[in-house]
Amino acid sequence: MESRKRPLEAVLTADDSFKTPEKRVSEPRLQESDYMRWGVEQTCRYLRAEGLGDLEDTFRAQKITGVGLWYLRDADLEEMGLQCRGDRLRVQHSLRKLWPIEALPNKVFNDPIHGHVEVHPLLIRIIDTPQFQRLRNIKQLGGVYFVFPGASHNRFEHSIGVSYLAGRLVQALNQRQPELLISRRDVLCVQIAGLCHDLGHGPFSHMFDGMFMPKARPGITWKHEKASLDMFDYLVADNGLEPVMEQHGLVLPEDLDFIKEQIGGPPVTDAAPGQKWPYKGRPEDKSFLYEIVANKRNGIDVDKWDYFARDAHHLGIQNNFDYRRFLQFARVCEVDGQKNICTRDKEVSNLYDMFHMRNCLHRRAYQHKVGNIIETMITEAFLKADEHIQIQGSGGKMFTLSTAIDDMEAYTKLTDNVFEQILNSSSAALKDSREILRNIVCRRLYKCLGQTQADEPMRVTRERIQSWEASLARSVPQSGAQDVVCLQPEDFIVNVIDMDYGMKEKNPINSVRFYCKDDPNKAIQIRKNQVSKLLPEQFAEQLIRVYCKKTDGRSLEAAKKHFVQWCMNENFSKPQDGDIIAPELTPLKDGWSNRDEDDEGREVKRALVNGQTKAKTKLFNS
Repeated sequence: MESRKRPLEAVLTADDSFKTPEKRVSEPRLQESDYMRWGVEQTCRYLRAEGLGDLEDTFRAQKITGVGLWYLRDADLEEMGLQCRGDRLRVQHSLRKLWPIEALPNKVFNDPIHGHVEVHPLLIRIIDTPQFQRLRNIKQLGGVYFVFPGASHNRFEHSIGVSYLAGRLVQALNQRQPELLISRRDVLCVQIAGLCHDLGHGPFSHMFDGMFMPKARPGITWKHEKASLDMFDYLVADNGLEPVMEQHGLVLPEDLDFIKEQIGGPPVTDAAPGQKWPYKGRPEDKSFLYEIVANKRNGIDVDKWDYFARDAHHLGIQNNFDYRRFLQFARVCEVDGQKNICTRDKEVSNLYDMFHMRNCLHRRAYQHKVGNIIETMITEAFLKADEHIQIQGSGGKMFTLSTAIDDMEAYTKLTDNVFEQILNSSSAALKDSREILRNIVCRRLYKCLGQTQADEPMRVTRERIQSWEASLARSVPQSGAQDVVCLQPEDFIVNVIDMDYGMKEKNPINSVRFYCKDDPNKAIQIRKNQVSKLLPEQFAEQLIRVYCKKTDGRSLEAAKKHFVQWCMNENFSKPQDGDIIAPELTPLKDGWSNRDEDDEGREVKRALVNGQTKAKTKLFNS
């Protein structure tokens, strides 16, 4: 072994042994994901960094910028004077590192909705965290699973699906319009936003922020989007992901701002005088990127596309909207100084179908009368258990169900599993909550008395709900045999459901812009009367449902009559089964008669034919 060692003198001279090593100054590395913004000199700097400095004069002479790199092909390089095929291959190898679309992911998920989904390595790092894995234990449709046995899917797979579709849409735009200068950073940020947009959902999804939190902490306004932003910050910090993000080409904190703005909207800050663009993450010429994950302008976004397809699949309902067709025609056009995602004019009917599909899912599943009352009962159980459930958060501090939102370490531990925790507990303090949940499991549910509507939508407050519940208890029927049953306000539950096309009373299609085949760069608006006369006249309505906690026969029969009388007193619409449950009451209300009427409310006259009454049919207008 000794013979194999070279003498030190053979390696170092006397001068060398005392020489201070020279500091090697490396040229600053350009952000490769921003290559489309490069000028000629930045392009040359990249060539030098890639060991292609001998070719920079050729590129400089041809004035090749970052945009030009996208269009360079082998024949172009040869025409520029690179006759040696080896030189051309070296250039092509270096340029392939820049392309924003073709970065190879390292994992493939087999999704039942979208098939084989390729996932970028950075997204894998986010998925493999406790904060994201928590979504495996939060049902996508909350209490609907107790009604539709197939609706067992969770926020976990939905989030991956949204990220995949976000990538599909941004890549389709990039391939169709390279002049948009969509960078690799843009693609990654949009995918991350899609992946993390639902991190803040609580137990049973929308039940937690829509029903539980307003009652548990009425003094605050809290939505799951706020928790998604807090959880995303916690996820990045707790797992040390900032260096990983930078390794994948993200620029911090700019890209973190961009991701969070896509989830929660623009930051709430005092804008400078005259400043119209509210976002910090991307400039106004990238405004279309904010319409992909959560479209605040018209509601057409990849979040809906995934839950339409995924929820319909698991519910056993036919999905009538095909997002692939939208991808085929999606294009960015300038609208009022901003760049918006538009689609072909011929697609307007399909978009009306999309919003109709949303309405169908709400009517048939999301707002199912049994699913709603089950979530109401779960909410009651959680409210009674709130202060008795203790969750350890940061610094060892303990939090309850309703205060866990203030600490993301505690909130990470809060999932649908709290239902089982209460149900299987032996604590005396949880006795009432446990009994409610057992009633759900054994299908001893509160009963729906019926559904009605007011003439005009009303602003519904907790005080109004309590007033209605008290009024229901006082609404003793005016006629008919009275079997006296004493009903109290607490025996009634009033649920008010707002149904719309996603923009309250507005038609969302009025906020969509289209382009024509003859001029694909000009955005146009298409009004409803240009499409069809069979489209909705109204785009929102308010449903009022009433439930009774007492389920014995006598109480239930009396409660139904109280409900019909209450509808009469409040001048609400007649319940659909009003003539069955209270036939002695409905004739007493003007406007509730069973006369046959035409679509304009005019009475249809009848004639006797063969001794029977038969309606006259008017085929043509005079």
